[in-house]
Amino acid sequence: MPIKILIVEDEPKLRKLMRDYFSKEGFSSIESDNGKDALEKFENLQPDIIILDIMLPELDGWTVMKRIRDTSNIPVIMLTARSEEEDKLFGYELGADDYITKPFSLKVLIAKVKALLKRSGKIKIEENAISIDALKLDLASHRALLNGKDLELSPKEYDLLSLLIQNKETAFSRDELLNKVWGYDYFGDARTVDTTVKRLRSKLEDYSHMIETVRGYGYRLSNRKKD
Repeated sequence: MPIKILIVEDEPKLRKLMRDYFSKEGFSSIESDNGKDALEKFENLQPDIIILDIMLPELDGWTVMKRIRDTSNIPVIMLTARSEEEDKLFGYELGADDYITKPFSLKVLIAKVKALLKRSGKIKIEENAISIDALKLDLASHRALLNGKDLELSPKEYDLLSLLIQNKETAFSRDELLNKVWGYDYFGDARTVDTTVKRLRSKLEDYSHMIETVRGYGYRLSNRKKD
């Protein structure tokens, strides 16, 4: 199952940048733009790590951090637009695991996330790979394997499978898939998605049921057992 990151940031562009970058690295993102909503998503969706901005509507990052630490030792990286030592010391006193100051490198943020996840001992990361049952996606080599054997996928078949497996249990409409995989400037229609899914299912053989049809909407990937 992909690692879930709760991104708590009220700047939409920065939040999207982080989400897209984490997705490329094989993580699944949960987004929140205010402190109150962040606490609700933390309690209900059980993320594996939290990226927490300090300056937030509703409840600030300090308050959110304190309430999280009342019940959980989940790894938390705090984001701040200031580099004052006092801010960092206060965050560490509240239980933050690490800090990053805006503007920051997304590569550095990813490195901090991976280091914390490894250090926590709760989550085991296989670098650049995601496995669900017999299906494995190797992001570094751009390969998909089933029971250890290469699936001979076209570039778009791989991109579609990569999007679905990195967002397991998330339902995408056909138009969303068309835009995310083929791009906004593609002139085809939603039938392209259906055709590609059909080819993917054929190659997945006994695991074709993992790509589920969401009637009247689109598709999602799940590892629910075959009926």
